[in-house]
Amino acid sequence: MSRWEPGARERFVDAALQLFTEQGYDETTVAEIADRAGLTRSTFFRHFADKREVLSAGQETLSRLFTEGIASAPAGSSPLEAVEAGLAHAAAAMTPFNRELGPRLEAVIATSSELQERALLKKVGMAAAMSEALRDRGIDDAIAAAAAELGVLAFKDAFEAWTAEDNDQPLSDLTSAALQRVRSAVTQLG
Repeated sequence: MSRWEPGARERFVDAALQLFTEQGYDETTVAEIADRAGLTRSTFFRHFADKREVLSAGQETLSRLFTEGIASAPAGSSPLEAVEAGLAHAAAAMTPFNRELGPRLEAVIATSSELQERALLKKVGMAAAMSEALRDRGIDDAIAAAAAELGVLAFKDAFEAWTAEDNDQPLSDLTSAALQRVRSAVTQLG
């Protein structure tokens, strides 16, 4: 095995999901993941703290993309317009690998209450990052928190639609439509 391989992170994620699906999350070891990826255990630990981290590999990047998009929204944008800019920025960075990975990842997470709890905590973290980016724009705490939660909800719905087998729409269109549905739902709350 070579010391450095391009795409190692993606190879680890793919290998881990294969193994988690074949033999279960609890039964899979880091050594097996590294072996399946054709890499070493030490390379695995340069990318991930443990095998749980493989399942949330993209969450930090996604949070960063959301916040970058929010920060780059035009001055004077409403909180939801800034969130929409964050969603669009994240959607633009998604690749076919992300699209293929989504359903596989969700299937593995559904098999374990521990993994489900961890996934929920990651969503809380994404909302917190978006909320902070909105507060950095001068948005009130409560409004920033509400807009961020709505953004996470819209992205979740759009991502699910994007990864559906029968979908032919780009993620950017789906995030915009999902945020519009969320806006409409909020106005109906009264």
